[in-house]
Amino acid sequence: MRAALGRADQMLIRKAQGFALIDLIFVCGVIGLLASIAVPRFMMARQSAGAASAIGSMRAINSGQLTYALTCGSGFYAPTLTTLGTAPPGSNESFISGGLGVADTVTKSSFIIQMTATGFGGAPATCNGLAAGLGGQGFIAAADPADPVFPRFFGTNASNMIYEHSSTLFAVMPEVGAPPVGQLLH
Repeated sequence: MRAALGRADQMLIRKAQGFALIDLIFVCGVIGLLASIAVPRFMMARQSAGAASAIGSMRAINSGQLTYALTCGSGFYAPTLTTLGTAPPGSNESFISGGLGVADTVTKSSFIIQMTATGFGGAPATCNGLAAGLGGQGFIAAADPADPVFPRFFGTNASNMIYEHSSTLFAVMPEVGAPPVGQLLH
């Protein structure tokens, strides 16, 4: 009898363990379905965050240019991002931060940010080392997406307004006033 009990215990111990192949296929299908829903939303959220960062960069440039013109440029604007990124003597703070003043063209949050100003012959030398005649009476700044699939382009100028368009504003933006294309962001 004891031998019979031993065999019954052995049969109960031999239960099936693990997943069947069909279970794994079902789980993979559910994960694939969820991923197909989540990935496009994630990409849209990423693009929106990049656009918000680009708009913030345009605001920072506007603010930095205004501060520069009032305190250092004798009413004239900086011609490049690196000029705004150069602190005046006796100060540790530049006119823009967040990595915008490290080069004349900066890639930040998947946007290429650049700025220029046409030098005015009567502009004096500035407190942060810009030579006479290089300061501008206006400026142009733009944020173009590094990924050409993303169709939001931003630009600003000395009028302190930010514009958006479906193609680059850097080539068509005047140094002062509204561009011929694009719409004003509120």
